[in-house]
Amino acid sequence: MNNINYFTHPLSDVQTKRIGKNTRIWQFVVVLQDAIIGSEANICANCLIENDVVIGDRVTIKSGVQIWDGLRIEDDVFIGPNVAFTNDKFPRSKIHPETFLKTYIKKGASIGANATILPGVTVGECSMIGAGAVVTRDVPPNAIVAGNPARIVGYDPSEAATPELADAITPGMGSSSSVGISNCRIYQLPFIQDLRGNLSFAEYEKDLPFVAKRCFWVFDVPSKDVRGEHAHKECHQFLICVSGHVTVMLDDGSKRVEIKLDSPSLGLHIEPGVWGVQYKYSANAVLVVLASHIYDADDYIRDYSAFLAYKNHS
Repeated sequence: MNNINYFTHPLSDVQTKRIGKNTRIWQFVVVLQDAIIGSEANICANCLIENDVVIGDRVTIKSGVQIWDGLRIEDDVFIGPNVAFTNDKFPRSKIHPETFLKTYIKKGASIGANATILPGVTVGECSMIGAGAVVTRDVPPNAIVAGNPARIVGYDPSEAATPELADAITPGMGSSSSVGISNCRIYQLPFIQDLRGNLSFAEYEKDLPFVAKRCFWVFDVPSKDVRGEHAHKECHQFLICVSGHVTVMLDDGSKRVEIKLDSPSLGLHIEPGVWGVQYKYSANAVLVVLASHIYDADDYIRDYSAFLAYKNHS
């Protein structure tokens, strides 16, 4: 039937009345009575939407998708054809849990065709799930994941850019160059070659942009895993990959860059107020981190939405 606020195809079975303006629901779609659907959504043919479901504005759901109880889909999400959601980790016929696990698909996320999303995970803002991926754990904001199980293969290319650093710094001269995010810079540390082996070093108050009060190192990280995923309010960091290589993604809330640290004479200074992620660790990677402050849990921002709010407030 047609409604002054939204459209439902005559061959659909739409039992809920909580549907936003200009939403379109096509043939052979079944929507149960307690579901909530926002404005300007597009629900394609042959979909099922259960009761305990909330769908935001401008969401696109392609054909062959079942939206089960417990799904929370925020604004501007794209869900490709035949995406499989689940809401019970241990399903048995005729045996139902008291409450189904909540799965959150955050604003602007895209899920490719035939992907499978396990219950209880959060798919972060503006992330992208590759076709056929099996998502078994939370996906960070802006991440691109693929495979079974899904692993991070990159970050949103619509805003990401890798700065051209090779010509901006002079090997062995202790120079530095901006990476295009806040005041973060990449440093070429002094580098000495010798028949006995190579040497690189950094002198406090001379080669480093701050005096370090803490040092830690990260190693034996499986290549599929991600470290970091936080920002600091006051603490500066200086990263050196003394063995192997690692990729660092920096995000200032409006744009992102990726920097590959693949030499023990390269150092990356990360300013406070910049979201940092380290991933794509090589098997032999050892990442040393110098910090301007001693450890303070309150200085960390670990939730990306809270980080964006912090940046907007700042």
